[in-house]
Amino acid sequence: MLGTTELIILLVIILLIFGVGRISKIAGELGQGIKSFRSGLSDNEIVPSNEEKEAKE
Repeated sequence: MLGTTELIILLVIILLIFGVGRISKIAGELGQGIKSFRSGLSDNEIVPSNEEKEAKE
């Protein structure tokens, strides 16, 4: 397990490597990816697949 001190040191190192602008861009892209993934899951639940349609018949 990582303690608080180790997490802070890791965060500082990541901040130094990538910079604030790059980290905010990565976070935004990650958020868009999660939003797209959730949207895909909810769309998939609403529309049954061809296999489900054939099983009902």
